[in-house]
Amino acid sequence: MTDGSKKTAQTKHTKLLIVGSGPAGYTAAVYAARAGLDPVIVAGMQPGGQMTTTTDVENYPGFENPVQGPWLMEQMQKQAEKFGTEMITDEIVDVDFKANPKKLTGASGREYTADAVVIATGAQAKWLGIDSEEKFKGYGVSACATCDGFFYKDKEVVIVGGGNTAVEEALFLTQFVDKVTLIHRGDALRAEKIMQDRLFDNDKIEVMWNTELDEVLGTPPGTPGAEMSEIGVTGVKLRNNKTGDVTEKKVAGVFIAIGHAPATAVFKGHVDLDQDGYIKTKPDSTETNIPGVYAAGDVKDRKFKQAVTAAGMGCMAALEADRYIATLKAKPKLDAANKNTVQKRPAAKGPGGR
Repeated sequence: MTDGSKKTAQTKHTKLLIVGSGPAGYTAAVYAARAGLDPVIVAGMQPGGQMTTTTDVENYPGFENPVQGPWLMEQMQKQAEKFGTEMITDEIVDVDFKANPKKLTGASGREYTADAVVIATGAQAKWLGIDSEEKFKGYGVSACATCDGFFYKDKEVVIVGGGNTAVEEALFLTQFVDKVTLIHRGDALRAEKIMQDRLFDNDKIEVMWNTELDEVLGTPPGTPGAEMSEIGVTGVKLRNNKTGDVTEKKVAGVFIAIGHAPATAVFKGHVDLDQDGYIKTKPDSTETNIPGVYAAGDVKDRKFKQAVTAAGMGCMAALEADRYIATLKAKPKLDAANKNTVQKRPAAKGPGGR
């Protein structure tokens, strides 16, 4: 991987620049490299994206047994590099998509130009920001029920949130767990009424109102003398924000479902975003409102947020970028052919001329 901060060449040009390095970015790179586009990935500050914080991955096709998220991202990177992708450690901090070629600037000060760009910067789950939450991420604390719910079969868990995401994930978890307690800091949910009705009708779900998560309890990784089987969450400390009362509850897992934030701040004003900051693309496409600029993965996907769907969109983006770059190559030839046709066209004869 090249370090973008080394200014041996101030400007780096490529046919296709991929911003971001999760499943979408790596898959786009594999397809683009095989198409001869010599892709460059500017990896960002978290190469591999959210998957690098995931432990056991059981729902990515092709693996009989669970694999580690960081390992899976490492394999994707190696596959992309095998076909000729160049990896650069840098973070894009400014873009100019009106320019031709597209211009991007890294935090290192290095400038990048490209005929086409794939944005695959992903989205980050929003967290509560308490110390114990950070300690247990991947070891009992998760932001993805779809990814990790299966590991809590016949156990009790809590989920924090009050919107559609929290309600949907609570309902999903009931397929595996013995009981779900929804922790909500208010006295009414924000989720759609039909979702609330399903929640309240489910005997496996209990709601604790006006309640906040104060601390995650258990044995964190790195605890001296602790066996691997002892590592994990054993309970939570909850506080009623009306009375101030603090209680402890025994649970095996904690799910945080307070939303996601797409990593699109640098692209604001340069491509169309929706009200929540996700990049808008054309129907059944990864193409943005700017020709030659594509968006793939969680940066545009507000619904599924899965590694496999991100990878699929990375494939789409590379194929669409390849077609776009082909039209750029063909345009000068077409313009020249049209010019020659005009020059060779015989002069028009006047009325009655022979």
